[in-house]
Amino acid sequence: MTLRNKFILAAVLLHVALVVLAWQLLDYNKWLFVAAEVLIASSIFLTSKLYTSFVRPLNLIAAGIESIKDRDFSIKFMETGQKEVDQLISVYNQMMDELRQERVVQTEKHFLLERLIEASPSGIILLDTHDRVAGLNPAAATLLQTSGKNMVGKPLTELPHHWGNSLPKLPKDEQRIIRPNGIQTYRCRKIRFLDRGYHRYFILVEELTQELLEKERNAYEKLIRMMSHEINNSIGAVNSILNSFSYFAPQLNEDTRPDFDEALQVCITRNQNLAGFMANFANVVRIPPPTKHETDLHQLLQSIHRLMLPSFERKQVCWQWDLAEAVPPIAMDVQQMEQVLINVVKNALEATEPEGWVKVQTIASPPQLLIQDNGQAISPEVQEKLFSPFFSTKANGQGIGLTMVREILLHHGFRFTLQTGPDGVTTFHIQF
Repeated sequence: MTLRNKFILAAVLLHVALVVLAWQLLDYNKWLFVAAEVLIASSIFLTSKLYTSFVRPLNLIAAGIESIKDRDFSIKFMETGQKEVDQLISVYNQMMDELRQERVVQTEKHFLLERLIEASPSGIILLDTHDRVAGLNPAAATLLQTSGKNMVGKPLTELPHHWGNSLPKLPKDEQRIIRPNGIQTYRCRKIRFLDRGYHRYFILVEELTQELLEKERNAYEKLIRMMSHEINNSIGAVNSILNSFSYFAPQLNEDTRPDFDEALQVCITRNQNLAGFMANFANVVRIPPPTKHETDLHQLLQSIHRLMLPSFERKQVCWQWDLAEAVPPIAMDVQQMEQVLINVVKNALEATEPEGWVKVQTIASPPQLLIQDNGQAISPEVQEKLFSPFFSTKANGQGIGLTMVREILLHHGFRFTLQTGPDGVTTFHIQF
């Protein structure tokens, strides 16, 4: 039974008892009976007034509770003229004003945060309490090459490409640098935040590729220029001295002269080789901006095939074709792209064992080139360093071939990857 019903029941019982008692006075004294009836009527009137004063705050409290329950903070009450009730109304109205203002502030902050997340150039992956994907911003969807709707509710291990292997291993509240293919570089951080009292995480993925490439390029350009300057100056002086020694050869006897000539020629040859060695590094620094012309990709590949065919025949490696019927002309610097394709095909040939194969495939729309081989696979450790300057897996490699390839393709604006797939086939993929 509610408090209101209890009050009504108590008032009814009390006045019924008073009426019964007053009725007993009728036979005793009529005037006392009349006076008792007047008092009872007055009591009923006062009780009704008291009930109204008692119930109104309850009604206000009930209406306020319903508005709070419905999250409607716009309802306010007018003062009634009763001091106690007006105090309650004043407190309620103040509370509604504060709640409404707080909701406006929180809504504005939430909207601003959503806009910032959407506009952020960094990828943001929201996780739920079980480390499943709860949402992606547009930048993260672009990096993952998927849509947020497809990934919501899935564990991190099911993220596409290399992300499914890299991101689940991120330590909490720490950052790691990820280089999935030796070119793109990402800084990834797993950051904790509180959501309704529960700890949750989001992963922040920032691409550092252009920034690091520029710093790396500036560093090795400065190093190569300094080395070239010092070594070329020394080579020139040493070669001049060695050539001067040749004038003393006629003064030697016949027994010692052959040894002298041979030693002198060895020194001169070694100096020339050193000069050529430094020239290779200097060429990477001196790559000019590409002069682009519309080029037939298949015709360019045919010329590379004619050039490399003797090497393929000597190693007994098969050259396979899978060319699209009609690839549109591509704007490129033919000389620079020749260097790229020669390096890529040569690397594929060197990685392939005899009786293996190298396959050249083109795709018309959008124009793409794939150079594949079934040779030695690229390990994850090597994958991260493939395009780093001076890095090579060859015993006598200088580590400038893929660096030059990287620089030329970046200057052209062509996207490219080099990696070994699950089937063991290594693919150099260029998107024009």
